[in-house]
Amino acid sequence: MPETQEHFPALAMDGRYAGNAGAFSGDGHGRPVRRSIFRIWPARTAHAVEFASFQVPAMRPATGTAKKMKVLVAYKRVVDFNVRVQVKPDGSGVVTEGVKLSANPFDDIALEEALRLREKGVATEVVVVTIGPADAQSHLRNGLAMGANRAIHVVTTNAIQPLTAARTLLKLVEKEQPGLVILGKQAIDDDSNQTGQMLAALWNRPQATFASKVEIAGNIAKVTREVDAGLETIEVDLPAVITTDLRLNEPRFIKLPDIMKAKSKPLETVDFASLGVDSGDHLKTTTYAPPAKRSKGVMVKDAAELVATLKTKGLL
Repeated sequence: MPETQEHFPALAMDGRYAGNAGAFSGDGHGRPVRRSIFRIWPARTAHAVEFASFQVPAMRPATGTAKKMKVLVAYKRVVDFNVRVQVKPDGSGVVTEGVKLSANPFDDIALEEALRLREKGVATEVVVVTIGPADAQSHLRNGLAMGANRAIHVVTTNAIQPLTAARTLLKLVEKEQPGLVILGKQAIDDDSNQTGQMLAALWNRPQATFASKVEIAGNIAKVTREVDAGLETIEVDLPAVITTDLRLNEPRFIKLPDIMKAKSKPLETVDFASLGVDSGDHLKTTTYAPPAKRSKGVMVKDAAELVATLKTKGLL
């Protein structure tokens, strides 16, 4: 492997720059190629900025095809976004007993995009995957009712950190050989925003993060990303990893007939230990605490009194 290529996985760990690095690939024969594919449309401006071409080391040749493509979707279960999260009295975690659990909103968007690709004839099969306890099967049934063809449940009672999740997904990717992996850009429980980038680095495939628009043409995915400056459009060779942003689409509602059909769709159960995944749980959470309560506001008569009050509180 060329010396410059060894630095690519490290670069791919960063969500902002990993999409840029993942946009380049080789010519299929180990030679680097030049591609000018970045176009940024800054917000509140009327002109486009196009970056110059860059030469980057080649990646290994793509092995998937877009004509008969399987899409793998990571589908995490989290505390429902409408629920007010409560910390346990002993500070050991958050209360989940008797609390509504549902799909991570970003993963719902990922699944919806995969289903739309299938409806366009780009993909032929959509597989949803979750890592969690035995009762997470009902969560996967919702994904099947939404339209996925089949589901894979990696069973574990342990809390999974992003690196372990990425390694687990890599094992499934090696088995399923999908042409595209779609994940939510982050989960609303830990807000890590790491699993997709880590998976792309471990898989040594391109990635496009924070996607607000996805177009597949042949063996190329054209992805519009939401960045601080506005919108950035890149192209990545398939197979690839895409993480979804909120404005990519609006997930469909699940209908009762689809819920009934989902009961007969295949759901494979895999024991986490059987995958031989090395634990990437290097972080230990020592305690949880709710945000401090805000004190009541104080009314002041004029600016002089405001300054005096701030000085009294040591804020000036």
